[in-house]
Order: sequence, then structure tokens, then C-alpha cells
Amino acid sequence: MPVGIGDLPPAPGNQRTGQVRPSEYGDETVTDTSLPRTEQPVDEEDAPTTVAVQDVETDDEETATGARSSTESDLFRQSEIAADYVEGLLDILDYDGDIDELVAGGRPVVEVVGGRLQALVGQRGATLEALQELTRLAVFRQTGTPSRLLLDVGGYRANRRKELAAVAKNAVEKVKEYGEPVRLEPMSAFERKCVHDVINALDGVQSESEGVEPNRRIVVRPVD
Repeated sequence: MPVGIGDLPPAPGNQRTGQVRPSEYGDETVTDTSLPRTEQPVDEEDAPTTVAVQDVETDDEETATGARSSTESDLFRQSEIAADYVEGLLDILDYDGDIDELVAGGRPVVEVVGGRLQALVGQRGATLEALQELTRLAVFRQTGTPSRLLLDVGGYRANRRKELAAVAKNAVEKVKEYGEPVRLEPMSAFERKCVHDVINALDGVQSESEGVEPNRRIVVRPVD
């Protein structure tokens, strides 16, 4: 039976907590000077800051503006709705997990921790990204507002952020050694955001994204 996006029953075996705290989920913007597809998913992980007019990802910009104008209580309400939806999914799938609903970095976040949740992450986080989009849709249906909700399962995003930091630093070393651009493998918007954050904090290099999903990738270049 397909899983609906409306009201789902609570899972008595899952534990819920609610909190507002800072975390590793930042809200920094990045520079992205390539031309993305107009149908690219609404997300700010890969949104541009200073770019040419034709390069602005309109949907991302509008979504980010709307989200930042929301009050903290609005954001926490989004995380509660999302947690309800995720809790229902876990119940249907017969998975147990601790669910944290919180606000971090100016955005609603739901974290799920448990011992048998790898299937919800999938290969390179593909299943997690799909679940995040479904959860955002559930929030939208109840609030009428596009959500920048971040869903994490089993600490995948925090661990992946560390791995990508190493990838970014290795690319920077190659750029500085050979003076030539380095193209990284295709990544999700979240992964590109992680790499941009690292590279933009370093001198002598810059990063930009090129291509279209699902083959959108980062290019690291020396600064002229």
C-alpha cells in the first residue's frame, strides 16, 4: 500500500524530542556562477550569491527569502509537522528510531537516530534525499509555505560533511600544485554546499558548479 503524504499515525515505539539549538547544519550561501536548470529542486544548499542575472536560481532565492522571514516558532512548527510525518513512515516500515525536531542554522531540522536505518539513507544518500523531499511536501501541504527542512538519518549528513571536507582540501592542493582547474564527481545539492563551504574559506582558489542534475558537479579553479 503506497505511503500517503497526509496525516500518518504516530509510532508509539519511536521517541520524540523538541529543541532549538545550533548544529553542524549551517545556512551559509555559496557562489555558483554556472547556469542551472530552471526545474532544479528548490533548495539553498547550492544557491548562488553574487552571480550574473541570468545565473540566478530564482526558486532558490525566493524560497530562502521566505524561509528567513519566518519566525522561530514557524520554523519549529515545520519541524514538528515533519517529525510527525517521519514518525508515521517509521511506523509503517516497522523501524524504531529516536526523532529530534529542532531549529538549527535558521532552518527546521529533523534527525532520526537508530540501529537499523541504513536502508533509509541508501547509496550515497539517494534515499535520504528522496525522503527529505517527501517530508518537505508534507510540510508544504499543511502550511502552504515551501520548506527548507533538512532531514538527517543516522548522522549521515554530519559524517558525509567530514568526508567532503577532505575531498575539497585534496582538490585545492591539486589546483595550487598544478595551476589547473579540478572537476569533482557529480554531487547532490547538499554535497556541493559542503564542498563550497570549505573552498570559499580558503585563499587562492574559488569554486563554481556546472552542469545539470543529476550530473551537476563542482569545478575548483585558481584565482586569477
